[in-house]
Amino acid sequence: MGCRVLRLIEPSPRLTVLFLCSLQMFSNSDEAVINKKLPKELLLRIFSFLDVVTLCRCAQVSRSWNVLALDGSNWQRIDLFDFQRDIEGRVVENISKRCGGFLRKLSLRGCLGVGDSALRTFSQNCRNIELLSLNGCTKITDSTCNSLSKFCPKLKHLDLASCTSITNLSLKALSEGCPLLEQLNISWCDQVTKDGVQALVRCCPGLKGLFLKGCIQLEDEALKHIGGHCPELVTLNLQTCSQITDEGLITICRGCHRLQSLCVSGCANITDAILHALGQNCPRLRILEVARCSQLTDVGFTTLARVSMEPDDLLSTITDGTLIQLSIHCPRLQVLSLSHCELITDDGIRHLGSGPCAHDRLEVIELDNCPLITDASLEHLKSCHSLDRIELYDCQQITRAGIKRLRTHLPNIKVHAYFAPVTPPPSVGGSRQRFCRCCILL
Repeated sequence: MGCRVLRLIEPSPRLTVLFLCSLQMFSNSDEAVINKKLPKELLLRIFSFLDVVTLCRCAQVSRSWNVLALDGSNWQRIDLFDFQRDIEGRVVENISKRCGGFLRKLSLRGCLGVGDSALRTFSQNCRNIELLSLNGCTKITDSTCNSLSKFCPKLKHLDLASCTSITNLSLKALSEGCPLLEQLNISWCDQVTKDGVQALVRCCPGLKGLFLKGCIQLEDEALKHIGGHCPELVTLNLQTCSQITDEGLITICRGCHRLQSLCVSGCANITDAILHALGQNCPRLRILEVARCSQLTDVGFTTLARVSMEPDDLLSTITDGTLIQLSIHCPRLQVLSLSHCELITDDGIRHLGSGPCAHDRLEVIELDNCPLITDASLEHLKSCHSLDRIELYDCQQITRAGIKRLRTHLPNIKVHAYFAPVTPPPSVGGSRQRFCRCCILL
């Protein structure tokens, strides 16, 4: 009896390929049952659920499946991170020729063998690309951004982190040819200065995420350009941008009212003035990372908490006083990171555990590298019925017995702790298994 109705309900790649292979086995000829009974459009729809590895396996089954598996419509989203050691420029060029305008998302993260020439060919062939990750592709230079600017006007997300040859010329090129850019990561591109940032933000007003971690040449002037031209900004990472001060960040606060996540860890020059500015201008702020900002005090955090901030994440060298204010003024707190907050004690955790957020909201608390807390803190957290995960790495006064008592009250909690083993664990040798040489097909 023939198959009249076949409903596809987003199956997993493994189940899909098992289904395909079971049908293919009914015939030894290239024109198997599945190829005769189902139209090409439906077969392509089935293949669309497969990942890169599975598609490459299917391409080796028969001539018909090779055509189907390598059809450009199946290659709209490609992540080659797992094959980074084997990916060379010619692979990227072949992919771009096969996929053409179908390709929307490509990740070449960590593919050290890919350079400007291959990405120029890619840009020419894949003009509908929207998301491109070149994170760690250290061979690329400004030439790649010139190619993207010239041929890829629909680009929205671009990751150039650790591409250390990138300069202001890249940002100027992107501003001219990629006006739809929403998210840009140029972390550790330490040649970028305020001139590049100025050119970028003037022509890309829709920027929502800007990651500038490790851009050590950036000064307050760059932040003034961001604050003046990026009203849609939601995420800003300025970690280790050591030259910035209160002046530049206050401009960000006043111009970016939609800001939800801000990282200024390692920016040692900032003071409580930033916390006041955030409280007054950024009501949507949820994530604030200020580790190693030693000039911030409990007074500033108290002010921030009092203006109804509901942070998901707070990284700082704070004290128990801040925890008291958070317990009072942040009843919807769900995720709290106190990593490396070396001054907090069991008393601060006691106030937090008795606050309104602890009973209904608090789901994650990170206490790693907090040397003063003891098993007493775990006792104070027993009433946090929503608590799902707790981090306790390098908390030397926490014991296995304390964790065991916590689990009797919260049996489903995930506890991440570390206790030095008595003997070193056996080493696991051998290289990881490789299922197939997919790059040969690509």
